[in-house]
Formats: sequence, structure tokens, C-alpha cells
Amino acid sequence: MKRRKFIRLVQTGALASFTTIGISRSLSAIAQTPNSANGLTVRWLGHTCYLFTGGGLRVLINPFRQIGCTAGYRNPKVNTDLVLISSRLLDEGSVDGFSGNPALLYEPGVYQFNGTQIQGIRTIKDRQQGRRFGTNVAWMWNQGGIKILHLGGLAGPIDIEERILIGRPDVMFVPVGGGPKSYTPEEAKQTIQTLKPRVVIPMHYKTDAADPATCDLVPLDNFLQVMGETPVQRIASDTVTFQPGSLPSEGSVIGVLSYQYGNGSTVNSTTEPGNS
Repeated sequence: MKRRKFIRLVQTGALASFTTIGISRSLSAIAQTPNSANGLTVRWLGHTCYLFTGGGLRVLINPFRQIGCTAGYRNPKVNTDLVLISSRLLDEGSVDGFSGNPALLYEPGVYQFNGTQIQGIRTIKDRQQGRRFGTNVAWMWNQGGIKILHLGGLAGPIDIEERILIGRPDVMFVPVGGGPKSYTPEEAKQTIQTLKPRVVIPMHYKTDAADPATCDLVPLDNFLQVMGETPVQRIASDTVTFQPGSLPSEGSVIGVLSYQYGNGSTVNSTTEPGNS
């Protein structure tokens, strides 16, 4: 039986500007029926932070503080209706400085927001059964007719219950840069082979935006080399739009977005390997 519970966010500090929304503690998977068919636009704001627009909804995931691997990215605090965070770490859970009073989700569960069902899936963040970095929330929802799975910063395995719950994503965002709280390229490949997404968006890797003295990630090219013959589509923009009928029916395609700096330069897979 479903149980409804109202979350009261801490009304101090950074969380005070956010609204609260209802939560249904159900473990049922999100329905496969798309909630709309007008497409999904995705904008990369750096690291694991993306803005999803479609179906009359704006969803921002994992806003960060500019430090370490995210030091050179722009401030990702953009206008949004809903903010999702995968953990409280500064590279994916910095929630201060927002305007417009967006809603915030940060715990596992099944939520309803403006007619959209959003699933937060509890996963183990590190390779030590969570003893170092605790848990991670992977987020899954349908928007603009596209089934999205964003794994967050994740290094732990996906177990059989989670595989059944997830099913096959249309577009999956997977960390690939290694380090203590992100899949290595080899681990990312294994997860892709397990979940078989139609489109793979790699994230959480080292770029020119990183502080080389403190960033422990490897660049994107390491992952692309491991993926071998998997088709790669390089997009000369930080934004891409997906239409439900245009996704591959078999296999996976890797989509590489390019980060756009204000001076017109980009950050993409051309970053040379550095020390991890």
C-alpha cells in the first residue's frame, strides 16, 4: 500500500529558499508511457549538471560549487522549476543562490511534480559499500516523451533489483572519469552493457575546467577508447534535443556535448589525459 509523506526541508541556510513537495514511498517503476511527445532539450552546464526542458517543465540536476574538477565552469544556477541532487557533496549538491523558489528533491522515493512522476533510486556511491561517501541517488523520469536515467556521481554496482526497476533508459547519463566516487571507463562500459540505453551521455570526467592540482578524474577520451566501435556523435554545442521517434531501436549511441565558454571556446573530448 502506498504511503504518502510530506517532507519538511530544513528551513535554515541554503535549503530555506526551496519549496517542499509530496512523496509517495512506492517502489513501483515509472510507467513506460511517455507523458508527452514534443521532445526533450538537454543543456550541459558542466560535470554532472544538466538542465532538462520539455513538456512544460524545467528540471535541473546536480548544481555544483566551482571547486576542484568544476573550478573553471560557469555558475550553474539557472532558472528552473525543480532541482534534483544526487548527494550533498559540493560537486553535485550545491543548492544555495537560486532565485524563483524552485522545488528540491534529494532523497530516494517516488515523487509527483506537476504531473510528472520522478523516481529517486538509492545506490551505493563508492566501492567500499558506502563507508566513504555514503549513498547516491540516481534519478529516473519521463519528460518530453523520453525516459531519462541520470546516475549521478556513482562508483558502486547496480544490483539486480535496481536493474529490474530501471528497465531500458532512452537516454542515460553515466559517470566515466574514475576516482573514488565515479565509474572508471571500464566500469561505465559494464553498466552500459547491463542497462542497454539507446543513447549514452558520458559525464563526470576531467576537462580543461578542472583544477589540475586537485581533480582526480581522467578525461573523456579514456572512456571512448574503452567503448571501441560504439558509434559516437560529437555535438558542437552544449545543448541537444531528442525526439522520441528518432532514438536508436537497437544498440547504443554515445552523445558527446561540448561545454561553451563565454569567449567562444569549448571543452570536449580533446582534453589530453592527465594525472588522476
